[in-house]
Amino acid sequence: MLALKQEELFNEIDLLPIDMKTKIVDKILASITPLNSSIDALWIKEVNKRKNDIEIDSVSLVDGNEVFKKISQKLNS
Repeated sequence: MLALKQEELFNEIDLLPIDMKTKIVDKILASITPLNSSIDALWIKEVNKRKNDIEIDSVSLVDGNEVFKKISQKLNS
């Protein structure tokens, strides 16, 4: 009986729009991942620093495709 209910749930999830699916994934991950607010706070601080660096042009941005191309070239040489 439980397997049938799970299958019904999975079928319903398949019908949901992507934004609702991502909310469900976030909830599931939050329920199985222990919270570590000190690490979260450090990441938020780092993200804000990087955002500020970009906004004031103190860093130069590099296209991601170019980065991966250079990495691939180094690995293949």
